[in-house]
Amino acid sequence: MSEFSEKDQYKQKFRPGADSALDHEVSAALEGMSLESLYGFDKPRRQEPSSEQPSAKGLRRGRIASIGRDEVFVDLGGKSQGIASLTQFDKLPTVGEEMEFHVERYDPGEGLVVLTRKGAIATNVTWENLEVGQIVEGTVTGMNKGGLELSIKNMRAFMPAGQVDIFFHKDISTFIGQRMTVEVTQFDREKKNLIVSRRNVVERERELAKQKMFEELAEGQMRRGTIRSVMDYGAFVDLGGVDGLLHVSEMSYRRVKHPAEVVKVGDAVDVKIIKVDKEAGKISLSLKQAMADPWTHAAEQYPVGTAITARVARIEGFGAFLEAEEGIEGLLPVSEISWQRIRHPSDVLKEGDTVRVVVLSLDPVQKRMTFSLKQAGGDPWAKVEERFAANMVVNGKVTRTADFGAFVELEPGLEVLVHISELAPQRVRAVADVVKPGQDVRVRILEVDKEKRRISLSIRRAEETVAPAPSAPAPEAAKSKKRPPLRGGLDF
Repeated sequence: MSEFSEKDQYKQKFRPGADSALDHEVSAALEGMSLESLYGFDKPRRQEPSSEQPSAKGLRRGRIASIGRDEVFVDLGGKSQGIASLTQFDKLPTVGEEMEFHVERYDPGEGLVVLTRKGAIATNVTWENLEVGQIVEGTVTGMNKGGLELSIKNMRAFMPAGQVDIFFHKDISTFIGQRMTVEVTQFDREKKNLIVSRRNVVERERELAKQKMFEELAEGQMRRGTIRSVMDYGAFVDLGGVDGLLHVSEMSYRRVKHPAEVVKVGDAVDVKIIKVDKEAGKISLSLKQAMADPWTHAAEQYPVGTAITARVARIEGFGAFLEAEEGIEGLLPVSEISWQRIRHPSDVLKEGDTVRVVVLSLDPVQKRMTFSLKQAGGDPWAKVEERFAANMVVNGKVTRTADFGAFVELEPGLEVLVHISELAPQRVRAVADVVKPGQDVRVRILEVDKEKRRISLSIRRAEETVAPAPSAPAPEAAKSKKRPPLRGGLDF
């Protein structure tokens, strides 16, 4: 007998009907039950939070997975999926683009994380879901010594004065009643303290506008901007989100000492873009290149030999610079200021004077012009002997003084020296003790020398009576007759 046969005989002997009884018991227990009930499929299962679900608040980086009609679906990594409203985006995003989002909450019904794009305004902000970096809207309700008070969704917030704007505002009370977009910078849920910043929002907006503007800007373009600030070396112009430098040398065709002479804060100006450095983020502007170059028609307006009226713009040791019109300047050399020798142009001219000059030379290409003041009135020495003679007493005006005497102007362009020894009958220790510049005096002409361009004058002899010169003797009388010697040896 085999082993299998022995086992079967043992089961039948000691456990008669065992298998049939067990089958009957199982059938009775399962009577009326379905397979789903057996395995518990008909009971609601408790949703276990997955480690992949980003239910914790915070900033998460995600990738745009798809774009719907009103929503954007975001892949947060792993099995985490998020959704954000399409209205939060300034421009339509692209699939695959990565950006940062704030986690608002987890929606178990949809199995998605509700997101707010970083930089977008959070609409349902409360103390529970408040986060640093969130963008919220609030109304300015008041002002205190340190800044502004705001109401944000019935939460009281504070904004320091330095965080109101990127520019300084002397009076921030003008913001009271305004609704503004701000960023959460600090908060304390227990103490109900909330600090926000508008400056951060404005800076980001300007940065986005700057990037967009740099894509549009090109050298040679004409743009309208507003003067934002004025410095010693130039002015910064707001072109609408990006600032450009308008150097003082590019403000006008005329010489500008300080930018404040040309522009002031708030002025609207039309400028030309002369350089764009996208890497450094710098833009160079020109105001004068946006205007017509006055030198273009200078040769037609100011031919050589023309007499014009010009303004003394500035004085140097070698001469004076005259402005014929705005943007056109020329040099008046010291040698062309007067027919008399002068030590310094300031002895004759001062800034702001208007003088009549003659154009001696003109170079429109090099933008150079030369003037002459002395030739505009003609040479006063040409016929000096016809107007002045020795022993004449005339009137003059003291123009300047020196240690050795005083200079007297007899007529325009004719300036003559009165030596210190001829100022007064008594000994003069200082010229200023006798005469002063601007004083009218009477002088006697002692000598006139046209060739040497010199006239000798005397103040002390002006009132002397001069005897008439004796008439010349006849030639016969002029000859002396030799008398014979007196007799007696006496000769008187």
